[in-house]
Amino acid sequence: QVQLVESGGGSVQAGGSLRLSCTASGYTYSGYGMGWFRQSPGKEREGVAAIDSDGTTSYADSVTGRFTISQDNPENTVYLQMNNLAPEDTAMYYCAASLFVLSADSWYSPEEYTSWGQGTQVTVSS
Repeated sequence: QVQLVESGGGSVQAGGSLRLSCTASGYTYSGYGMGWFRQSPGKEREGVAAIDSDGTTSYADSVTGRFTISQDNPENTVYLQMNNLAPEDTAMYYCAASLFVLSADSWYSPEEYTSWGQGTQVTVSS
């Protein structure tokens, strides 16, 4: 059974940085695409960044240039480095794994992902 566990969330001031981690177990990590999503109260879950099994990365326009997704295959871990954080980045952040090939037209859709972590809260104060 696929299990994803996120960590690294917390509270920071605007302009600060956080690095989220997502460690996977229960499957062969290297064959999956991985994504980070976020959701604020009353809003839909939003795709933030994704990395495919071949290392191709995709980002939401709102985080391009500030966030970086990366992976450490031997450690079955995907990271989200978040710099220059702003109050609008405040949300619950979720890690997700996909059995499908992620494309520019699909990576941001929650329906493309088959497994989800429990989420880690990020709060940015002004």
